[in-house]
Amino acid sequence: MAPRSTPTARQQRLGAELRKMRLAAGMTTEYAAGLLGVPRTNVPNMESGRSGISPERVRTLASNYGCTDQPLVEALAAMAGEREKGWWKSYREQLPVSFLDIAELEWHAKRVRIALSVHLPGLLQTEEHARAVFEAVIPRLPKAEVDARVAHRMERQQVLDRPNPPELDVIIHEAALRMEFGGSGVARRQLEYLLAMSERDAVTVRVIPFKAGGFPGAGQSVVYVESTVPQLDTVELDSTHGPEFIDSETQLRKYRAQLDAAASVALAPDASRDFIRTLADDL
Repeated sequence: MAPRSTPTARQQRLGAELRKMRLAAGMTTEYAAGLLGVPRTNVPNMESGRSGISPERVRTLASNYGCTDQPLVEALAAMAGEREKGWWKSYREQLPVSFLDIAELEWHAKRVRIALSVHLPGLLQTEEHARAVFEAVIPRLPKAEVDARVAHRMERQQVLDRPNPPELDVIIHEAALRMEFGGSGVARRQLEYLLAMSERDAVTVRVIPFKAGGFPGAGQSVVYVESTVPQLDTVELDSTHGPEFIDSETQLRKYRAQLDAAASVALAPDASRDFIRTLADDL
């Protein structure tokens, strides 16, 4: 099978974890290739995500690398065994690859923690709000691409409609709630939708009001995606150039602390709903 030309972020993460495991064991690519009975050049392709690997081979490598973290090994084996194409693949020719990576990351998440200062989370946006957001970029996007981005954002939300959806824990600053993307009517309907979604068992929405003052990470939006094992957690940061994915333990620890600090100054869920309802009534 020919190597993948554009492996997904999830495929790259699987390969990176296998490489990390090999290096921690002090093993060479020649040693890994010998274990699997493949040419040495196959190993770098596997470790970059450009070539697939079976769950059995993941377990073989982990065992011979001396990895005793069985939950991590099984989580990696499960990643290797994913063969079903996700719904996001249909957008491959229409949108940047990073949009697909975000949808895939959410789909496999156990829990998603989000802190936002200016924008509302894509998983909780209405269609008209999302359209207003995508129409406010520089340079302006062609209508066809705006339509594709909006459709993709709406389809991402189906992850919350699954029988066992990931937990969604959102902290939103008052500034984001007061941004009237699309005008007051769109903003009011967006806040009403946010209220309705916050009533779901798997969704928690908390608000940081202006009067709470400063807190760590106030100027940065953070999406922390928890996996089945903490070693595979990922942070996604938005920028004008697209999302950045971070997975080093030092950085993960920093962003967990940042989210905890934001949570400590946020209103409780019930008080947050009252706050959002008041803002919606004022529009």
